[in-house]
Amino acid sequence: MMNREDNKNLLLAIVLSAVVLLGWNYFYGVPQMEQQRKAAQQIQPAQPGVVTPAPGAAPGSAAPAVSPGVATPGTVPALPGAVTREAALQASPRVTIDTPRMMGSLSLLGGRIDDVLLKAYRETVDPTSPNIVLFSPQNGPNAYYADFGWAPGTGVSAAVPGPQTLWTADRTTLTPAQPVTLTWNNGQGLTFKRVIGVDANAMFTVADTVENNSGAPVTLFPYGLVARHGKPVTQGYFVLHEGLIGVLGSNGLQEYTYDNVEKEAVLGGSQRGKVWKDLTSGFLGITDKYWAAAIIPDQERKFEGRYSVNMAGNKTFQVDYLGDGVTIAPGTSAGATTRLFAGAKEVATVDGYEKSQNIKRFDLMIDWGWFYFITKPMFYAIDWFYHLFGNFGVAILLVTVLIKLIFFPLANKSYASMAKMKAVQPEMVSIRERFADDKMKQQQALMELYKKEKINPLAGCWPVLIQIPVFFALYKVLFVTIEMRHAPFFGWIRDLAAPDPTSIFNLFGLLPFAVPAMLLLGVWPILMGITMFVQMKLNPEPTDPVQKMVFTWMPVFFTFLLGSFPAGLVIYWTWNNFLSILQQAYIMKKFGTKIELWDNLKGMFGKKPATDAGKS
Repeated sequence: MMNREDNKNLLLAIVLSAVVLLGWNYFYGVPQMEQQRKAAQQIQPAQPGVVTPAPGAAPGSAAPAVSPGVATPGTVPALPGAVTREAALQASPRVTIDTPRMMGSLSLLGGRIDDVLLKAYRETVDPTSPNIVLFSPQNGPNAYYADFGWAPGTGVSAAVPGPQTLWTADRTTLTPAQPVTLTWNNGQGLTFKRVIGVDANAMFTVADTVENNSGAPVTLFPYGLVARHGKPVTQGYFVLHEGLIGVLGSNGLQEYTYDNVEKEAVLGGSQRGKVWKDLTSGFLGITDKYWAAAIIPDQERKFEGRYSVNMAGNKTFQVDYLGDGVTIAPGTSAGATTRLFAGAKEVATVDGYEKSQNIKRFDLMIDWGWFYFITKPMFYAIDWFYHLFGNFGVAILLVTVLIKLIFFPLANKSYASMAKMKAVQPEMVSIRERFADDKMKQQQALMELYKKEKINPLAGCWPVLIQIPVFFALYKVLFVTIEMRHAPFFGWIRDLAAPDPTSIFNLFGLLPFAVPAMLLLGVWPILMGITMFVQMKLNPEPTDPVQKMVFTWMPVFFTFLLGSFPAGLVIYWTWNNFLSILQQAYIMKKFGTKIELWDNLKGMFGKKPATDAGKS
């Protein structure tokens, strides 16, 4: 059994842990977000060409990568760096991409998918703000694209298509109903065809074939890659993975931040990274908070996966796969198919692709975190209520009620034990007074009292402790799922994934000046603080001065802290506190225990209420 000093230490440990964990977000996360917002406005310079994987002497193995910049028949010279995205797009002939969820184009120079905008998502809640740009061409700022092709085997001198290859297309627009066929002949007997299809959402299918009309067999290695030039601005939160991601066969989930890739072994030249061999399933991609691009090799064929960064210039981050060699005899053809996911990480979409296209653990593209088994079911519950009522905020309130019902028996036991503790408090005060100079006897007498009355002195901690994983899971749902992005509640809350935009420091918008992020103390955080304060004042004031100070200032601390948290999370906490107050008051009344709220409030203003000890 714990003694009084141990109880105090346990309480302090819990509180200090919360301060360290949550305080980091308040004092580091918010300022960093503001800094990153400013950095995102800067335009990155153009980057040099990407490096493609190349095979070594043995089939299925990769040697140090080579530059694709060698001139070949039917190619045009590389373009100089363009200063704007628009100029880079205009610098090469293109095929328009038009789907219900996506618009953009693919470049005939290199046959790359390098221009993708998402129709359903915009930069801000303003419906006239720009669409989200996912892919951008190489010669412009923030270059980000996918590339596919064939790498020549050892001893193969025939030219293969590269970034400077000028393909011909059979149509000018790519739609879900009309795939595009690209063709290029190397002038040495090899004809390359690339059929690019796209569905109505976010998945491309790229089927590369080679027809060998030369007089000798040719061995080629299919590859696919996603490349990103320059290190992007990231959120910088430890609860969110941003960077290189993949599920690589039996190696499972592999998450590398941009910084972590730079610390890997040298692969050759200025490249660093890591290689996984003999893979037969999975995917490789680059993920942001809400968006991702991933290549999905043929799930039945062996391939080699790689994460890498070219340290030259402004750095180029890349994920790629290299398939086993394919030997094409004269007069025959062979092919390889790669899929490309490029879009928003919508839960239904990602889960749907995992099932319909048999992509191993593709759902892990969304960072559900350690509490996956709580976080994902919680999202499904919120999403189910959302489809019933059309408001994610209402859905959160209803899920909170369900959570309270699930934990109702445990919470009742905890509150019942707290009520019993309150009922015997006069005896506890008497024991402490009788054995004021003998802590050992005092503790023994208290333990005997607890045993006699069947009281668990730590029972009051359970309602708080059991909420921690639930709270964290909901935080993850609000923070990482795109469904919560720009989801309105009522009134001034137009985005549940963003903090309450109001602040008491400018009288909630009545005064004509903006408030710094550190001082965003809106209506909902204040309501949360009030409910937390009331909940604590339902119980007797702690006799220990340290505990009393902690409980007095905790609502104030959490009020300021949650000012920077997503509004949906604050609404949940406020509503949960309100339900807890009702539940606790009901249990205390049921056991005939006095509710201390009004006496505690009077005591705060200098009016000392009569104690139960005095009444007895």
